[in-house]
Order: sequence, then C-alpha cells, then structure tokens
Amino acid sequence: MTFNWENPYSTTRTPLFARNAVATSHPLAAQAGNQILISGGNAVDAAIAAAATLTVVEPVSNGLGSDAFAMVWDGHQLHGLNASGTAPSHWDSEWFARRYGLDERGHARRPERGWDSVTIPGAVAAWGALHQRFGKLPFSRLLDTAIDIAERGVTIAPMVARKWQAAVPILNDQPGFARTFMPHGRAPVVGEKFVMPEAARTLRLLADQGARAFYEGEIAGSIVRFAAQSDIPLSGEDFARYQPEWVTPVSRNYRGYEVHELPPNGQGIAALIALGILEKFDLKSHECDSVTSQHLQIEAMKLAFADVYRYVADPRSMDITPEQMLDDSYLSERAKCIDLHHASQPLAGIPRSGGTVYLTTADESGMMVSFIQSNYMGFGSGVVVPEFGISLQNRGAGFSSDPRSANVVAPGKRPFHTIIPGFLTKNGQPQMSFGVMGGDMQPQGHVQTLVRMLDYQQQPQAACDAPRWKVNRDFTLDLEARFDPTVMQQLAGRGHQFKSTHVPYMDFGSGQFIWRLSDDRSEGYVVASDSRRDGQAVGF
Repeated sequence: MTFNWENPYSTTRTPLFARNAVATSHPLAAQAGNQILISGGNAVDAAIAAAATLTVVEPVSNGLGSDAFAMVWDGHQLHGLNASGTAPSHWDSEWFARRYGLDERGHARRPERGWDSVTIPGAVAAWGALHQRFGKLPFSRLLDTAIDIAERGVTIAPMVARKWQAAVPILNDQPGFARTFMPHGRAPVVGEKFVMPEAARTLRLLADQGARAFYEGEIAGSIVRFAAQSDIPLSGEDFARYQPEWVTPVSRNYRGYEVHELPPNGQGIAALIALGILEKFDLKSHECDSVTSQHLQIEAMKLAFADVYRYVADPRSMDITPEQMLDDSYLSERAKCIDLHHASQPLAGIPRSGGTVYLTTADESGMMVSFIQSNYMGFGSGVVVPEFGISLQNRGAGFSSDPRSANVVAPGKRPFHTIIPGFLTKNGQPQMSFGVMGGDMQPQGHVQTLVRMLDYQQQPQAACDAPRWKVNRDFTLDLEARFDPTVMQQLAGRGHQFKSTHVPYMDFGSGQFIWRLSDDRSEGYVVASDSRRDGQAVGF
C-alpha cells in the first residue's frame, strides 16, 4: 500500500511514526500504555494499562463495570476474546413483565437504565484473560498508573466534560451515581480535578489479588449487597460463574486484504457484509467524497443492518450462521438491491447508540492489540457501587422481549452487542489494528475508514479526520456539520432523508488506527488518533 500522505480534511493532528505505539481516546491512557512499553512490557501489557486508566480518566464512556472485546496478533496468529456480560440468573421475560408491565405488542417492558439493565460485567475478566495468556510484566504493574490517577485525581478534559454534563440530568437519581460522579452536586467542568478513591481501592485489590477478585471476593459481594438494597436478587454465583470466551474471528476479503471482526453476539459482521456488498462495485471509478461513492456505502450499510438486526444474537440461539450471512453469492444478490440513483428503505430496524472507549497497541516484536470496552450508553446503567467506585454498564438494554427473537432475554445469555474491535491482515500477516467507537456507528465507521484507506489510499489520519455520515434506526441519515453541503443536497436528491439527533452519549464515532509499515523503505507503524475525542497517539 502506498498512501497519499496529504490530508484534505481539517485537523489538528498528523500521523505518528514509531516502532512501538499506543492510540487511545485520552492522552493519559495512551501515555500509561506507552510507559509500559518503555518499561519492557508488550502490546498486551500496554493495552491492559491503557484500559485500566481509561476507566478513571474517561468514566463517561467506560468503567470497572464495563464489558470488553479484543483481538490479539501474537506474532503468529490472530486471537479473539469475547468478554461481554451474561444475563443474571433471575432474568427472563416474566421478571420484566412483573416489574414493568407489557408494551402495546404484549411484550415485557425493559428499562434502559438502572439495575435491570446490568449484565455481569466482563471488562476486568478480559484484562485477566489477556494477561494470563499473553502478558509479560506482573499484572499489578499494569494498574499502577490507573491507581495513581484515581487516588491523586485527574483534570477533566473537554470532551469528557461535555459528555458528563449531558449525562447528569438523565442519571442523577440512579443508585450511587451522584455520590461518585457529582462530587459538588454537579458534573465537573473542564480543568477541574476529579478524584476516585473508591475506584483506587478496587484497582489495588485487583493488583494484589488478580482479576478474579472482582468475581469471587469482597468486590462481588459488595455489588450483590448493593443490588439487594434495590430489591434486585443478584447472586454471587452469577459472578463466580462468569468467564470470558476465546473465539475465532470471522473475516472477509476486501480489495486484497482480510478484514477480521469478532463473531456474534457482536455487530462486527455488519461491517463485513457491507464491505462484501461494496466489493461488487468499482468504487474507485468515483471520487472519494462524491455523492455516488457515499450513496453506495450508505446503501450497503443499510442492507447490512437489515440482516444483522434480524439474525444476530448470542450464537447459541441464532438460526443462521455467520458463514451464511457472508456467503459471496448471497452478497452478490444483496448488491443488486442497490439503486445507484435512489435511496432504499429496508424492513429492519437499527438498535440504540452507545458510550465506548477503543484503544490499540503495537510493539516492536510485531504483537498488535485491538481492544474495546464500554458501559454502553455513556455512563451505562447509572448505577455505581459506592464502596468500590464501580460504574455498571447497561448492556441488558440490548436484549429483546420478543419470544420469537433469537435475542430474547434469558438467564446466562449474552445480549446483542454494539462494541467491535477490528483487525486487518494481508497475505496472512498483520496490517492494521483499528476500531471506531460509538454504538451503531462502529461498523459504519469501520466501513467508511477502510474504504478511504483501501479504495482511495488515504493515509490513516486523513481517513480518520474525514467527515462521516451515520445511518439511524429509521434509515434516515445524520451528517457531520463539516460534510460537503453540495454532496448533502445531491444525496437528498437521491431520496435520502436527514435527521439531526441530540443523543448525549453518541456522536460520529472516534477511531484509533495502527498500520504496520513493512516494505523495504520503512519499518514500524503509522498511527492515527481521532480528533473527535481528547485522544492521542504516542510511541517510541
């Protein structure tokens, strides 16, 4: 690949070139990972350190009660890890029907926030599983920076402050939220110090006892007791039984590269479906930012969502396989559904948006990590265990109450998930670890950035900075304010409808990219970090 190193889009950032690299959505987390690399740790060690630090410096998107997914190139092959949470043992449709009644379809209502949106958190288990299999430095060393910042405090960054302010009116009444995240009766402002001593206590316990202490000791006991105060019968057995799963990534060739995503229960397959459809078209014959190129990508994404949200769930309950959804002849037929001159309205919906952090690391040995963790809708459920500073995700909101759905809620089941790490290989060798956070924006961000890099040879930072579109649940579009108004008018002329949404925990995604340079003239990596967040790419 020979990139065009010019950047035609407004940005304050240039790509980073380094032999060892970390890119995250917050500078302090990136530097935490970089310190680990400098200290002799590998890319997995750096990813864990960055992930732990993000729970403290960017709590508006993730926390100690998050879920996580990861892909790791260990120098020889690609590994996948699913650390999404499972439903508590008391969860079924009858439980929700008794507590919240039925909707107009006769299905149990389920809340988006509060205790009844919390599945068993998986992020800490992901840290433990990654370290046990690939880690180099002691686990306790990887948490040092997160502990120090939690104890001494962090000065709030601009994007974090904005999301925090937007979340307070929604979550201030949830158990434990105000005590932890409204220390002065409000959200912190930009430049104000925020301290998390309870989270520091949890991190110290994990450093001393290991990741399983979250699931089998006093931490889990505290969560269970706090739930009981709200008459929630969460059990210690639910935590003790929890284990992340090592999985085989699913993949599809695109323009000579293999694009890898994790299999369901996540939505990564949506990006593969859309790319499989787009490969049937000669995108390069159209200008990168032209209306036809954008129209084709949007329509492919709509078709992908139509399939994904009908079929994807916990793989144990799916009716069809990922292989069937990625069958080339099937995708060729789906491509024929695209009208070059008119927008379509597929018959499937698109799920809710989310709050997430994505990070990627790479070291000089060739190890690369693509890692994502999330509380889902901003702070997640809004529930915070005060004794340990654990903000709990609301991934249970991703379940369905429809008994005919493969994604219907049931004990021990994993819900449909939005967070997806990505990975790219070429000829069996690693090429790029990447991700774009932001709810259902994630597969759309994967598609838009990969098309820019692989079809149009835009360098990673340019592909990252380019204006984006987002397909909404009702198949209307949102366009970033800096989107070309002429192209917007042309899209409208093809039947696309636009809607401005003001969801405080959602935006047009934020990506981190590490591309391996591997020809005779260069070595190491080129790294990009999205300017839509406070993040940073660092390395040495």
